[in-house]
Amino acid sequence: MEWLMAGVGLLILILAGDFLVKGAVNLSLRIGIPSMIVSLTVVAFGTSAPELLISIRAVLDNLPGIALGNVVGSNTANVLMVLGVPALMATMHTAECDSRKSFLIMIAASLLFIGLAFTGVFTWWSGLILLAGLLFMLTDAINDARLHRREMKAAEAAEEEVEGADPDMPWWKIIFFLAVGLIGLPCGAQILVENAQVIAKAFGVSDTVIGLTLVALGTSLPELATTTMAALRRQADVALGNVIGSNIFNLLAIIGIASLVGPIPVDPEFLRMDLWVMLACALLLFPFVFLKWNINRLWGIVFCALYGLYVVSIVT
Repeated sequence: MEWLMAGVGLLILILAGDFLVKGAVNLSLRIGIPSMIVSLTVVAFGTSAPELLISIRAVLDNLPGIALGNVVGSNTANVLMVLGVPALMATMHTAECDSRKSFLIMIAASLLFIGLAFTGVFTWWSGLILLAGLLFMLTDAINDARLHRREMKAAEAAEEEVEGADPDMPWWKIIFFLAVGLIGLPCGAQILVENAQVIAKAFGVSDTVIGLTLVALGTSLPELATTTMAALRRQADVALGNVIGSNIFNLLAIIGIASLVGPIPVDPEFLRMDLWVMLACALLLFPFVFLKWNINRLWGIVFCALYGLYVVSIVT
């Protein structure tokens, strides 16, 4: 029953997050916020809402292992599983992408996160440092987007790229999406966290292990779906950008905000292994970003095998 309820909580989170994104995007466009800004802020935060609510709920319930495991495990799963599984279906031509700046920001965010983790606890001042990094990243991304938009003179095309945008969506529907998202997210987070804790106790494992596996894998499913569709449509830039952007937001925004709610002690196991696995996975993208390698089926097999080994190692 706990597994079923955890699945129900996860499903509510995914659906509520999708509803919140649709509602927020269309509300923003209706009140005149440019679509470029919406894409870089509202959509990015909306798709990270499940991870954020889970981490906040875990902090309030004094389950720091789930809060940190959710972020660290999601970042590991994003590289190995979210890029590995789609590569089994279709080669991602990442050689055509220019993600160098985003990649370097991800590495910098990872190093900053690891450095703060070695203080032993994420406190409010740690959260402010992470959020300052997020603000820098968003400002830089917005400036880049403005420059690109001026160069390409593609304001109309930019409107079409916003996920969930519908210029004809009625107000009642926007309000409905927002209401369902805002109500569903905290409810889904509470259901998932409570049942994840029960599962951890039943199997005699820590909440850290559950956070790194069950919760992290579940919250990576939206990214997996997005990346799979992008790979099948041969939009490698979307696939790679989705993973890099999600990892940056997980590190800077999720723990940054959650640590303002309450202190998040760092399990020594994170310092011994999991944080370094997360960093190694991030660095694993170097040849695909800088050496213009494609992520083909062989790499998909390697990525999935590495993720399987990682999960087995932390569970056993």
